[in-house]
Amino acid sequence: QVQLVESGGGLVQAGGSLRLSCGASGRTFSNYAMGWLLQAPGKERQSVAAISRNGGTYYKDSVKGRFTISRDNAKNTVYLQMNSLKPEDTAIYYCAVKTGAPYFIYYTEVSQYDYWGQGTQVSVSA
Repeated sequence: QVQLVESGGGLVQAGGSLRLSCGASGRTFSNYAMGWLLQAPGKERQSVAAISRNGGTYYKDSVKGRFTISRDNAKNTVYLQMNSLKPEDTAIYYCAVKTGAPYFIYYTEVSQYDYWGQGTQVSVSA
């Protein structure tokens, strides 16, 4: 069982920045592939960014160049730096874990993740 706790969400004006953090329990964080996913009102959950054990990354097209996912294995934490935020980025953002992941693989499908955080609300005003 892996517990995840997200923080860093909030309300920001368009063009602003937020940094989301997700702390994970357990002693094998370095063996996890991690991801950030979002769910906007009335829409399905979808992948925003993902990172493999060796630091390889994936980004949804609409956030490329604006968002950066990173991980600190010493702190059992994954981050999502969000810059140049737009109103359409408004959603609940979830951190997720894929345990026992191969070293070079990241995951982009909701169903591929094993554990989820409780979510943090990001709201961007025009």
